[in-house]
Amino acid sequence: MTQKTILVLFGGCSDEYGVSLQSAYAVLTHMDPRRYRPLAVGITRDGTWLLYTGPLEALPEDSWQEDRSSCIPCTLRLDRHSHALLLLDGSARALSFDLAFPVLHGKNGEDGTVQGIFELSGVPLVGCGTLSSALCMDKDRSHKIAALAGVRVPRSAVFDCGAQLPAIRQAASGLGYPLFIKPVRAGSSYGVTRVEEPGQLGLAAAQAFSHDSQILMEEAVPGFEVGVAVLGNRELTVGLVDEIELSQGFFNFEEKYTLKTSAIHCPARISAQKAAELQETARRIYRALGCRVFARVDLFLTPQGEIVFNEVNTIPGFTAHSRYPTMMGGIGLSFTDLVSRLIELGVER
Repeated sequence: MTQKTILVLFGGCSDEYGVSLQSAYAVLTHMDPRRYRPLAVGITRDGTWLLYTGPLEALPEDSWQEDRSSCIPCTLRLDRHSHALLLLDGSARALSFDLAFPVLHGKNGEDGTVQGIFELSGVPLVGCGTLSSALCMDKDRSHKIAALAGVRVPRSAVFDCGAQLPAIRQAASGLGYPLFIKPVRAGSSYGVTRVEEPGQLGLAAAQAFSHDSQILMEEAVPGFEVGVAVLGNRELTVGLVDEIELSQGFFNFEEKYTLKTSAIHCPARISAQKAAELQETARRIYRALGCRVFARVDLFLTPQGEIVFNEVNTIPGFTAHSRYPTMMGGIGLSFTDLVSRLIELGVER
């Protein structure tokens, strides 16, 4: 069997840098060595690209940069069809690869920026393309497209940087309390605040604006959040539906990665009929937003059983205990088999 060389990107200029290290470690250690040879490239917090040849165990603890002999500055060759990594150590060596697998979360990795580089270079890619990645990262525009596809979305209002507090207060009054204020383009609930009363609006808006130039004010949808893992290009496979059980607050960054006061149930504690309806809704959103290879579609389920769109994660958390692999594991797809399937789908045109 001929091995394929897979360029795996990790780290990145993002608040989610640390999560990326955890996900990339899981992907790299579950890659079938008989079929794939990884070419690991770390992107530092300041944007430096480094070919990493050291032990993978250094990734989760973020000590991978400490041994400089294991890190070689590099960049992509952008000429189309070369599919090569150019080393910047004075050797002028170019390392060829077959496919790019960005294991990056949030800005500068999940938002179409990195995807655009690979599409420009003609490099096959694991994951959504440039347009789909950008749309899914944009909560306002993804909601508009989901609504056009016939899916209910939360009532909301968008504000540009420089918006005045009276206008924000007026919109909040129309939506009612509680409500959420969040950056339009950010991941892992960074900059998101649940607002219970008008006095909290100014600080919540300032916090959201610290992460993006636009913010979204959104009604609080009653009920609970569910997720659907979707896999595929032409033919789609969906995993089990999972459910987030909250005892307080909302599913913020700390809860997502510590589960201090919350729990995730997979499968969700809902009827088979409702699970099938959620899976079909996730398929519809995945298609409408032009997703490919894989994504996790997050939805709300109200007490009346109505489905409301939340967001799409085009590179969801990918540790062995993350939601996406768990949902796919529930239908019999092991982590190693899942990684192999993602790579196979990435090659498809």
